[in-house]
Amino acid sequence: MKTFSWMVGTALTLLPMTATAERGSDGDLRILYWQAASTMNPYLSGIAKEVEAASLVLEPLARFDETGALVPVLAESIPTLENGGVSADLTRITWTLREGLTWADGSPVTPQDAIFTWRYCTDDQSGCAALSLFDGVEEVVALDERRLEIRFSEPKPYPYTALVSSEAPLLQEAQFADCTGARVAQCTEQNTYPIGTGPYRVEEFRANDVITYTLNPEYREADKPAFATVTIKGGGDPASAARAVLQTGEVDYAWNLQLSPDILAQMTGGPGEVITSDSPAVEFLFLNQTDPDPALGEARATVAGGAHPAFTDPRVGQALSLAIDRAVIAEALYGDAGVPGCAVVPTPALYASDTHADCATQDLDRAAALLDEAGWTDSDGDGIRDRDGRKLSLLFQTSTNGVRQDSQALIKDWWRQIGVETELRNIDASVFIGGDPGSPDTRQKFFADVQMYTDNAKGQDPEAFLGNWSCANIPSPATQWQGNNIQRFCSDPYEALIREFRTAGSLEDRGRIGRAMNDLLVESYSILPLIHRHTISGKAATLEGVRMNSWDSQIWNIADWHRAD
Repeated sequence: MKTFSWMVGTALTLLPMTATAERGSDGDLRILYWQAASTMNPYLSGIAKEVEAASLVLEPLARFDETGALVPVLAESIPTLENGGVSADLTRITWTLREGLTWADGSPVTPQDAIFTWRYCTDDQSGCAALSLFDGVEEVVALDERRLEIRFSEPKPYPYTALVSSEAPLLQEAQFADCTGARVAQCTEQNTYPIGTGPYRVEEFRANDVITYTLNPEYREADKPAFATVTIKGGGDPASAARAVLQTGEVDYAWNLQLSPDILAQMTGGPGEVITSDSPAVEFLFLNQTDPDPALGEARATVAGGAHPAFTDPRVGQALSLAIDRAVIAEALYGDAGVPGCAVVPTPALYASDTHADCATQDLDRAAALLDEAGWTDSDGDGIRDRDGRKLSLLFQTSTNGVRQDSQALIKDWWRQIGVETELRNIDASVFIGGDPGSPDTRQKFFADVQMYTDNAKGQDPEAFLGNWSCANIPSPATQWQGNNIQRFCSDPYEALIREFRTAGSLEDRGRIGRAMNDLLVESYSILPLIHRHTISGKAATLEGVRMNSWDSQIWNIADWHRAD
């Protein structure tokens, strides 16, 4: 059986040391995430703005570096078949914690914390955003004071998901012991001031605004980090973020400069510079498979409230997809930062399906014909299709962002040409891409027909990402609106592929199954890939040590950042 040592081959080699100043000698590091964090607990969100803010404090056993390779963090090394860390029957993986690890309060990190974190996330009432990362985990046990063993219910050829990446860090059992199950979202102190092992600890947290961090005195590397404090400011938009780092120098790092190429070009030549990296990120349209009608009350946008009146017929979603000219969006709004694409997982090549590679070709006539076939016709001649007395009128929402608003406007016009009426709505990104179960405007609630945002797999294997579309991951009031199956897609054939993927041992089989899952998702027309995006951010020219990472957290190696001499 082929194994996955190729994915971790570089992980056992220590990364080159980055020269830094003395710990804390470089003052304050100013970071701007225009999507502000609403929690410091990634298990309650799973969205980049929260996951990355939390990554300064909470750490996993291992994470992915800028190449997508696994590197150890809290673990001493990466377990493999070759070094005996993964059992020959692929049902167990043994992790060894670094010697002398302590939490920021000085207490020791133990395997019991890992056991607790697994139980915390897999509790039926927790609504854990990282649930798919624990798929197949039957038990986590302590072997001694430093070793823990993750046991799987069946062979797990790719065992590097549970407690791996910034999306699944360790939580301190002592702090979170009373915050499990239905109480996870109620523990405000724990969720905003977590005790971690990272280079920093939270000094002050203001939801949807600003976070300040100070040095973790217990951090394991005595000469790091170089910055004494970190401030992550939220709010604004990509344009103001770009100006702040590229022109005025108000901040040292600005995340996700999703701007049209002409606007970004106007801001060059100042104290900052644009940095980019290849990325598995995709800008998606999600088509709600449940009915978002407000008249349904608490059943709104839930499986219990019934199917969407239009989108459960895949011909409607296919028509909407065919009406979009992805090439125009890519050229006008993304430039070199994006290309048209209709793959859910565009990279690595092993998993990239080309079944729908022709999606960039717009076909308005075919789109109109599909709507006719589905019974949506313009019976009263007002230009808007209808069926059974209901207009084909859609609410289309996304986060406030110039590129997305321009994309919305283009898509609305194309859909108008095929007889679809569209109302556009944009929501502040800190709210839309947030995890507040009390807000009606989050992507998880999905109180609309269509919504648009970016998502992507982490690392070199998409098992966990594709597992997001399990029926079990549909958000609902019972899960406190957590879950990554945003469009409420549920398919028995897809569930069968999830199970097959978990145990597929050869790269050939994993590629075949992953591509099949991609095709089934795309052909459901519940999710419409639009643009395969590169990651673009900005940094001060004097900021060194940054290694742009699209596979994990952009600020994954913040302990190595420092000012130029």
